[in-house]
Amino acid sequence: MRLLVGLGNPGKQYAFNRHNIGFLAVDALAEHFRFAPWRARFQGAATEGEIAGEKILALKPGTYMNLSGQAVGEAARFYKIAPADVIVIYDEIELAPGKVKVKQGGGSAGHNGIRSIDEHIGQDYWRVRLGVGRPDAKDKVKGHVLENFAKSDMDWLGELLNAVCDAAPLLIGGDENKFMTKIALAMNPPPPKPARKEEPTENE
Repeated sequence: MRLLVGLGNPGKQYAFNRHNIGFLAVDALAEHFRFAPWRARFQGAATEGEIAGEKILALKPGTYMNLSGQAVGEAARFYKIAPADVIVIYDEIELAPGKVKVKQGGGSAGHNGIRSIDEHIGQDYWRVRLGVGRPDAKDKVKGHVLENFAKSDMDWLGELLNAVCDAAPLLIGGDENKFMTKIALAMNPPPPKPARKEEPTENE
């Protein structure tokens, strides 16, 4: 079993914050792959299903962001899921909107949800960082991630969530590079090749 975690803050007032893109992603994945209904478990909301033939427990911690590790640790211990089988999806201000990066391990880079998870299960889990962009001043960062996505964000956000769902089997199957490549191509498709001119025949 793999543990798939989306990070965010609970409550309707936070639902469309940039900080809640992890929640939006696991919601989209659970719907796309027809997981069971969400129910209250592990200090949050959880559901189960399959992706690429592998059983998945999806989790949205019901604690606030800076305590996310409590829910993740509880779920991982209950099912005896190793950190290497945990995937956490969250917002990343150092990536442009719509960009995606995946890596295993590393530091928290100041992200409170990641810092909390590190404290509860260590650092050897997988991180899927979804870019939300950085504001033009450091003192605007907190406000930026706790603001709702703008109307102008809706097109790329919808495309990104669809692309994450389409590429998810690659991630679960252990091919993180192809996962990132498939999303990048979906978000920035190459221009169509110009039509080849047909050579004139001898009768023309």
